[in-house]
Amino acid sequence: MKLQDYIVFIIYFIIVAGYGLYIYYRKKSAVQDSKDYFLAEGSLTWWAIGASLIASNISAEQFIGMSGSGFKMGLAIAAYEWMAAVTLIVVAIFFMPVYLKNKIFTMPQFLHERYNGTVAMIMAIFWLMLYIVVNLMSILYLGAVAISGISGIDIGTCIILLSLFAIFITLGGMKVIGYTDVIQVLVLVLGGLVATYIALDIISDGQGFFTGLTNLRKGASEHFDMIFTPDNENYMDLPGLSVLLGGLWIANLSYWGCNQYITQRALGASLPTARNGILFAAFLKMLMPVIVVIPGIAVYYIIKNNIDAISPDLLLTNSGVQDPNKAYPALLTLLPSGLKGLSFAALTAAIVASLAGKANSIATIFTLDIYKKAINKEDYGKQAGKHRQNLCGGIPALRNIASLNSG
Repeated sequence: MKLQDYIVFIIYFIIVAGYGLYIYYRKKSAVQDSKDYFLAEGSLTWWAIGASLIASNISAEQFIGMSGSGFKMGLAIAAYEWMAAVTLIVVAIFFMPVYLKNKIFTMPQFLHERYNGTVAMIMAIFWLMLYIVVNLMSILYLGAVAISGISGIDIGTCIILLSLFAIFITLGGMKVIGYTDVIQVLVLVLGGLVATYIALDIISDGQGFFTGLTNLRKGASEHFDMIFTPDNENYMDLPGLSVLLGGLWIANLSYWGCNQYITQRALGASLPTARNGILFAAFLKMLMPVIVVIPGIAVYYIIKNNIDAISPDLLLTNSGVQDPNKAYPALLTLLPSGLKGLSFAALTAAIVASLAGKANSIATIFTLDIYKKAINKEDYGKQAGKHRQNLCGGIPALRNIASLNSG
């Protein structure tokens, strides 16, 4: 990366940080309690919710891993993205009304209402450990590896810088995360489209995006099969119709409908706002394969046809084995100065947005489901009593019962 690239990245950082501070101070007086901090109750618009959902979902593993899968197996991997769009519609129609009607703020709270407190506490601890040990660490490490490979900065330094950037955004709560994610998504989509355009322009020999896409479709037709047959070498990764009719539905419904990290963005909004935000996220999901899968297929085409643009050596490991996960970093070497900084900022935006969202979800589960219920029990008992009184206050026959229970 050259000086122009770092200048572009610094401008991106200043814009995100400045906008985050603006949102924080503008809405600071409206913060009333922990639920408002974690859920931004009534503060996020539908477009902020939708953008935040996508920004939190897309990270380094999406750019690196899914582009690598596009290089290896083709467009079939996009089934994950397009199935997610359908799943988000299901979540908007059927899941959110249940959550909002019952004033659900966390997924462990939903399990408490559905089963009992023991199940809720077990799952709260499980999710907390999963988010910290598996999700947060993997996002941070993979993101640092990707950024280090592009910028040449030491991995340890990248981890520290990413952590500080994410903490800076997280301190403002869900309001700041939600609105800064709008900028993150804009940068992410713009940077991804630039990388895709340049790859297709090379394939078309300078004739543009659509000619390149046509050439790619003809020259790598084997990478445009959406449903694999048993004789396909990648069948075990995506086993035909069984993936679309079975496995993907289970994974997507769990991720998009029962995941605190995702649902938290919409739990503080009204039902119309939450639904519109989720549907907006479904629309954005439809665009993701263009940004993360097509580039991988384009690199496959370039390598296959020996186009003098990307050296095959860029995809080799130290032991000389081809690594599909190096397809996207290899593609970024094609970008001119300035645009490389934009793509670098897009990758950083994806990583930081995921880190900030994950950290906020970890804090939410710990505060609302563990600390208030297991550590600060007295305060939680008073709040629960007030909640029961609010629920029963409108029914004369239940007022005394609520009063006795809260006492």
